[in-house]
Amino acid sequence: MTNQPRVLSGIQPTGESMQLGNYLGAVRNWVAMQDGYDAYYCVVDLHAITLEPPEPEALRQRTRIVTAQLLAAGLDPDRCALFVQSHLPEHPQLSWVLECLTGFGEASRMTQFKDKSAKSGADRQGVGLFTYPILQAADILLYQADQVPIGEDQRQHLELTRNLAQRFNAKYGDTFVVPEAFIGKAAAKILDLQDPSAKMSKSRAENGTIFLSDDPGVITKKVKRAVTDTESEIRFDPEAKPGLSNLLAIHAAFTDTSVEAVEKEFAGQGYGALKNAVAEAVVAFAQPFAARTRELLDDPAELDRILARGAERARAVAGRTVADAYAKVGFLPPVQG
Repeated sequence: MTNQPRVLSGIQPTGESMQLGNYLGAVRNWVAMQDGYDAYYCVVDLHAITLEPPEPEALRQRTRIVTAQLLAAGLDPDRCALFVQSHLPEHPQLSWVLECLTGFGEASRMTQFKDKSAKSGADRQGVGLFTYPILQAADILLYQADQVPIGEDQRQHLELTRNLAQRFNAKYGDTFVVPEAFIGKAAAKILDLQDPSAKMSKSRAENGTIFLSDDPGVITKKVKRAVTDTESEIRFDPEAKPGLSNLLAIHAAFTDTSVEAVEKEFAGQGYGALKNAVAEAVVAFAQPFAARTRELLDDPAELDRILARGAERARAVAGRTVADAYAKVGFLPPVQG
């Protein structure tokens, strides 16, 4: 047991590598939160099949890749619980109960479902896309998380989680901690290098996204081709100069300094000098990160052992939560032995 506040967060095993926005917007905070928090971090592979399920072997490999990258980024299995969502049946078990407490209209108003289903029509989407915010709520509530590290675009999902926790508690008695949002100072929204009106994402054009597995030459090329503006003044102004401001934010993050300090450092030097420095800073992080990731992937059995340890630690909490929730709902407990 620990008196530290508990945090829970997850990452999907999509694609062949974590991208820059994943790391700066979320994972770097996860690493810092291992000290001072009882931290649970989950590779949410159940969520990875809500749209177009990948080939089975690809999903297994991507799960190991993201595990290796999380470890390379600084997660320590002795200081946090790192585990795979599908290893714990408690996730879908609790999700079903929460689904039965969620209104159809309430679920249909979730913006990510509306956005993703608008492209091809809601009637062509799997039910999993509709219900996955409820599974996400189960992911959080299972671990009695006090705080959830999120970006601004995830507030709606956390609000659903809070509502469901309060609804269950009101109907069946105090069962779930009602979690609060944790938005760290470093949880920057990293923008697409080619379209700075949008967040950097694996699903967008490859040239606008920096993957942490990219070769140094590829990273440098992407940064140098980043869209800026027709001016020459180095100034942080996200509305008027989103592309340039994005580069300033990336440089500040990787050099552990402030945006204001970067502005002063490059004042009068022009955009070319800033792009060169940004590329160097990203490469300085990405090269050893990629090398460590490859080293970890060379021993998949050890990765699996780390995940098994994390699942055992997670199950100790999740199992108690499901047993308590099921008993309060009125499910007959199984006979032991």
